[in-house]
Amino acid sequence: MLQKISTDKAPAAIGPYSQGIIVNGMLFASGQIPINPATGNVEGEDITQQAELVMKNVGAILAEAGTDYTKVCKTSCFLADMGDFAAFNEVYARYFTEKPARSCVAVKTLPKNVLCEVEVIAVV
Repeated sequence: MLQKISTDKAPAAIGPYSQGIIVNGMLFASGQIPINPATGNVEGEDITQQAELVMKNVGAILAEAGTDYTKVCKTSCFLADMGDFAAFNEVYARYFTEKPARSCVAVKTLPKNVLCEVEVIAVV
């Protein structure tokens, strides 16, 4: 059975999808971008500021699902510019201390022209 995760502490879905789904004790969270959930606006002028907000949004979904960063087993990270890789990693490393498996790729464009997006799979 699928359990949908929804919290107002993370941005609402901007399309036909859920913030996350729990199935068989695993959370599959949709990608998070640097949108302030209170205003619905993209925030952050650089990769560091945007990555911080992304991580907070990811954390809100993890918390709503009853888990946390230490239970994340896989992340997928998307960057608008691979030149931001080092700065992104500095922020990422403060949150994902257990070093889950990860993919990190540069893409042509992200929703709302943000600089980064992160999705996670976690044990609940």
